[in-house]
Amino acid sequence: MTKYVFIYHAPMPPADATPPSPDQMEAMMGEWHAWAGRVGDGMVDFGTPLGYGKKVTTSGTSDSNNDVVGYSIIEASDMDAALALAQGHPHLNMPGGCEIEVHEAQPIPGM
Repeated sequence: MTKYVFIYHAPMPPADATPPSPDQMEAMMGEWHAWAGRVGDGMVDFGTPLGYGKKVTTSGTSDSNNDVVGYSIIEASDMDAALALAQGHPHLNMPGGCEIEVHEAQPIPGM
C-alpha cells in the first residue's frame, strides 16, 4: 500500500470562520467520521485543521498566505483508489469552494 497525503484548501482558515452551532458541529464531525470509516484500516493519520502558518526561507520567516487548512494521510492501493476516497469527501461540501489535493508520498531511500 502507498501513502497519500490529502491537503485541504479553503478560502479561509477554520479559526477565521463563523463557529458552527453545537448541532452543526456534531453533524459535520459525523460526516468526517463516516468518511474515516470508508477509509477504514487505510487511515494513517486523520489529520487536523491548520491555521496561522509561517513561511520559512533563507531570508527569515513571514506569515503564510496559503489556503492550506488541514491534511489527512491515508494508504491506498494506487492513486485511483486514493482519488475515489476523495470523491464525496465532506471537506468538498464546506462553503467557499473548498478543494482537496491528493499527493503520493514518495519513499525515502534508507528510511
